Amino acid sequence: MPDPADFSDPADAADATGSAGSVDATDLALIRATQAGLPLVPAPYAAVAAALGLCEMEVIARLAAMQARGVLRRIAAVPNHYRLGWRANGMTVWDVDDARIDALGARIGALPFVSHCYRRPRRLPHWPYNLFAMVHARAREDAAPQVAVIAALLGDACRAHDVLWSTRVLKKTGLRLPPSGPDQ
Repeated sequence: MPDPADFSDPADAADATGSAGSVDATDLALIRATQAGLPLVPAPYAAVAAALGLCEMEVIARLAAMQARGVLRRIAAVPNHYRLGWRANGMTVWDVDDARIDALGARIGALPFVSHCYRRPRRLPHWPYNLFAMVHARAREDAAPQVAVIAALLGDACRAHDVLWSTRVLKKTGLRLPPSGPDQ
C-alpha cells in the first residue's frame, strides 16, 4: 500500500495548517487527498487530479515541490512484509563508538538488506544502544548472516548488540490533517 504523504517534522505540520504559509489551499487539499495513500489504480496521480479538479502533471509537480521544500518527507510503497512471507523482522541494536557512528551508520544503511538505519540516544544504564538497523528475512536463521555482516562492518567500534524480533505489524501512518471545514 502506498505510504501516506507525511511531514518531516512538527514544524512543517504547523506550516501546513496555515501559520507560516508554506503551502496553499491546493497543496492542503492535495495533502488531505493523499495522506491515507494513493489510490490503487493504474494512474493514481490522474485519479487524485480528477478528484481535485487538477491535471495530473500539476499533482505530480506540486508533490515534487512540497517534497523538495521538506513539507513532505516521502511518498513510497509500504508493503505488509508478513503477507509477503518475510516473518523474521529484526531491529538490530548496536552500542557503537560515538566518534565513528555517523560514518558506520551510513555504511550500514546502504546495505541492501537493511530497510532503515538510524542513530538514537542511549538510555543508560539499561539501554546502551545508539545505532538501530532493521533487517528482514523469511526465518530468523536466515537473518543471522545479515546480522553478521553488520557486526563485521562495525568491527571494534561495536561494544554490544542485540536483535529485537517483531511479533506483529504495527499500524504505519504519518501525520493526519483533519478534514477541511468552513474555517480552514
